[in-house]
Amino acid sequence: MKALKLIGKILAGLLVIVAAGIIYVKAALPDTGPAPDLKIERTPARVERGKYLANHVTVCMDCHSTRDWSQYAGPLVGALGGGGEEFTQEMGFPGKFYAPNITPYALAGWTDGEIFRAVTTGVNKSGKALFPVMGYHRFGQLDKEDIYSVIAYIRGLPPVEKTNPQSEPDFPVSILINTMPHEASFTTRPAETDQVAYGKYLITATGCVECHSKTDKGSVIPGTEFGGGMEFRSPNGVVRSPNITLHKETGIGNWTKEAFVARFKAYTDSNYVSPKVAPGDLNTPMPWVMYAGMKEQDLAAIFTYLATVKPIEHQVVRFEK
Repeated sequence: MKALKLIGKILAGLLVIVAAGIIYVKAALPDTGPAPDLKIERTPARVERGKYLANHVTVCMDCHSTRDWSQYAGPLVGALGGGGEEFTQEMGFPGKFYAPNITPYALAGWTDGEIFRAVTTGVNKSGKALFPVMGYHRFGQLDKEDIYSVIAYIRGLPPVEKTNPQSEPDFPVSILINTMPHEASFTTRPAETDQVAYGKYLITATGCVECHSKTDKGSVIPGTEFGGGMEFRSPNGVVRSPNITLHKETGIGNWTKEAFVARFKAYTDSNYVSPKVAPGDLNTPMPWVMYAGMKEQDLAAIFTYLATVKPIEHQVVRFEK
């Protein structure tokens, strides 16, 4: 009996500790500090830089717009920035997540500082944590000036009168999500002449490693970076990201820098039209047309950086129905 009472007391104590932990996480987190007091001047240079980043590098418009998944690579349709793209359990996400509207229709009541905090730390206007399908953990490693430029650009988007559903994370992510935001660690954008450093910076902005690696519960498995294998589920089947390390047999080790750039630039051909994809056929979440808008020297810098990454022998089965 004494042993049972002792076990009962231990279990009760553990429950108290767990409950206290949950209360702390729900009440005290996220805590990335207040939104900065920030007013970004919308200069032509910033707007142009932000347009380039948001559409072709950080590809904000990839998620915060509507994509036509009946066509290869899901090209954008309709007005930019209205949000609504879904990330659901059927796709492998721990809940239902919806990209919000980021046009002035939805952000008119946000300060520049509140947008800046959301983009770089993952905490929205009301202090709520954002699920990291939003790449704030990457954007918080960029140059502040690039973030200013993106904000200057989206401030000028045509308003889209659209209200999207609220995201609904499943338990226990509904609690753990509060632990995910963190303070930014900004850097200075390297000189474009330093192709390795600049290529690494661009890869941070694009998020290549997040898709072109193996993942576990949404996190990249150490040692698999750029080796491919992340699974994307869809009604058509399971598609996996390719190995983009310069491994000769299983990666892109036989590609030249020129071939790498040309692979992207093929989608900028004025005659290119995204083909229709029949049910059960291969499609890809890779927003080819958006990334194709990157400058050739930027794509070349990315390849230059990838050439410094350790080649990984990993043969990826690209598609299974």
